[in-house]
Amino acid sequence: MTILCQSSFQNRNENQPEATGSLYLVATPIGNLEDMTYRAVRTLRECDIIAAEDTRQTRKLLSHFEITPSMLFSYHEHNKAASGPELIRYIIEGKNLALVSDAGLPAISDPGADLVALAVSHGIPVIPIPGANAALSALIASGLPTTSFTFIGFLPRERKDIRSVLSGLRSAQGTLLFYESPHRVSKTLAHLQEAFGNRRIVLARELTKRYEEFLRGTIEECLVWLSEHPPLGEYVIVLEGESKEEAELAESSWWRELSIEEHVNYYETSGQTRKDAMKKAASDRGLAKRDIYNALLERE
Repeated sequence: MTILCQSSFQNRNENQPEATGSLYLVATPIGNLEDMTYRAVRTLRECDIIAAEDTRQTRKLLSHFEITPSMLFSYHEHNKAASGPELIRYIIEGKNLALVSDAGLPAISDPGADLVALAVSHGIPVIPIPGANAALSALIASGLPTTSFTFIGFLPRERKDIRSVLSGLRSAQGTLLFYESPHRVSKTLAHLQEAFGNRRIVLARELTKRYEEFLRGTIEECLVWLSEHPPLGEYVIVLEGESKEEAELAESSWWRELSIEEHVNYYETSGQTRKDAMKKAASDRGLAKRDIYNALLERE
């Protein structure tokens, strides 16, 4: 059973040792230091330990807000297996730990999610300290639908893995959100065009910074723009989801890759008679039942 606990240094769940501290997930600015919240600054000042993706980057942030941590630990993808259990041990011993990433919300496209899972498995309270997020900032300013969306983050490196991920998203009707670096953004757009066609898209770069920019158009138009304007800065790609009309067409055309014989067999295996299966296949394909019958005779 999951025990709920309130966000406080004092509150604990009933399975938690009296001395155990808490894990705080502290959002940091994605470019503009004014996006740091009062609560985030206070939490970083009050926590016993700060774990950072890049301690050099975090020291700059802490210095700006005149925060002097008692302990600053490195926690990233390459050392998480060793650092994770050590950080959990400190929390169990009673220390409060703040986890930060280089920018934005920790545990989004970084190993913070592993530390959260480890904390949860030990009954440690996990407390989010909200703040800036690149994906949602790009989404709300994109002009594309925000009712339903899917965050994908960075695509894999290998072409076959990219195709595998994108093929599973073709029928997604909600807006799709990707992260990408400047030297890969054009290649990623080419993969998106191959997988989804020439859909509407928004490229958001340098969010909250001086040269913040939103490029809106089709994938093809954006590729042309990037060929003439070398990509700079980190990108959020906001891709239009499948339209209702496209979804209905895809659903009504599920049989297109089947032969007539396979089409009829599909209905037969679902319990229909041969005659009814032929009639149903003919209806799907806009053919006369006789055409289906003749096609099957030719196969025999």
